[in-house]
Amino acid sequence: MAPAAMTFASSLSDAQPVPFWLEDPGKPAALPALTGDEKTDLLVVGGGYSGLWTALLAKERDPQRDVVLIEGREVGWAASGRNGGFCAASLTHGLGNGLARWPDDMARLEELGARNLDAIEAAVAAYGIDCDFERTGEIDVATEPHQLEELHEMYEEAGRLGFTEGMELLDRNAVRAQVDSPTFLGGLWDRDGVAMLNPAKLAWGLKQACLDLGVRIYENTRALELASSGAGAAVRTAYGRVHARRVALGTNVFPSLVKRVRPYTVPVYDYALMTEPLSPARLESIGWRNRQGLGDSANQFHYFRITADHRILWGGYDAIYPFGGKVTAEMDHRPETYLKLAGQFFACFPQLEGLRFSHAWGGAIDTCSRFSAFFGTAHGGKVAYAAGYTGLGVGATRFGAEVMLDLLAGERTERTELEMVRKKPLPFPPEPVAWAGIGITKWSLARADAQGGRRNLWLRAMDRLGLGFDS
Repeated sequence: MAPAAMTFASSLSDAQPVPFWLEDPGKPAALPALTGDEKTDLLVVGGGYSGLWTALLAKERDPQRDVVLIEGREVGWAASGRNGGFCAASLTHGLGNGLARWPDDMARLEELGARNLDAIEAAVAAYGIDCDFERTGEIDVATEPHQLEELHEMYEEAGRLGFTEGMELLDRNAVRAQVDSPTFLGGLWDRDGVAMLNPAKLAWGLKQACLDLGVRIYENTRALELASSGAGAAVRTAYGRVHARRVALGTNVFPSLVKRVRPYTVPVYDYALMTEPLSPARLESIGWRNRQGLGDSANQFHYFRITADHRILWGGYDAIYPFGGKVTAEMDHRPETYLKLAGQFFACFPQLEGLRFSHAWGGAIDTCSRFSAFFGTAHGGKVAYAAGYTGLGVGATRFGAEVMLDLLAGERTERTELEMVRKKPLPFPPEPVAWAGIGITKWSLARADAQGGRRNLWLRAMDRLGLGFDS
């Protein structure tokens, strides 16, 4: 191992291989598993954000509706408790992706996304959810000249469409006045469209809010099979069965109970590091007084933010797809990625040399070929699903919950009329084609980053087909 790599490795020597957010003394105890049979108006499958928002909104829409939620492990243990804590207004994985796919609907999508983020902020306040919610925005930073040009082009495009309220272009000096890294050449600050929060505490707070409204939650209750049952549907679990008039599936990265939906998502593993708390002197060396989230503008990008207790979360870059698309505990850790991330962290913040990492972890993201959620129904409209959030689900899952409830009610709403809701992405091909195609795409994206953003023939062909691969 080279001397520099040895230095980076030493920064990881005390890192605990668990998600920082989930290692919290305030973590609630697990609720008992379902045993026997239950009957309910609405069954929600999945105890992450998607399921929790669905259960909560269902009770808000109709307090008399009987709602049951089942979760295979514990509420918030998967992606909802492992992510970076970026809660974005965007429903389309960013303005650029949305414009490329739904230009005619973008004004409405942006409006709905802003309203959705406002509603999340209001729910956090109304239910007293202590999740370190801070609406500080996010800066997309350029670390290469071509990225700076792309940020300027995006700002100009947003201006033509009237979407620049709350957005500010930053030159090199301005961005370094916000957060000081010698690698930053400029940035685009979205002041209002992103909030920072503690993701596990949000999930646990939503769980308590659901319980307070009368939702019956069963943890360690894995859904095994879904079938029509009379006027409704039934879900079998290890120790019982739930009969429901309607079912909402919020299982996301895990294999859908509706088998024909499975080819539309693949699991992509993402990894993150958390530092020890920064001393006042180290904080002063980087600034970051406005506590924004940050992300660099490369294809293989990093996301990073500062926590309530002045740690830095640093994640992204590697996006690992396992052959066959299996979701396994073994993939939750990848020391070679942790070492890579540590080296990249100190390249970004050389003034923090000697800082150590306290936690290192990974988790699976439900990725689809258009990078943003898709929706649908099954079993004659008695079952609804939403999946494919591709890493921006902290905020967008609440919108997805609204869509599922609209679909289950058979209602035509401003949400269900969207092309994004009415149409699905292209499915991924079977193995080994999926694994080979994703591998070629990753290689091509890395080359584009190294060659001034120039996309090769493969990437241009994927663009034309509407296929992609992203973390």
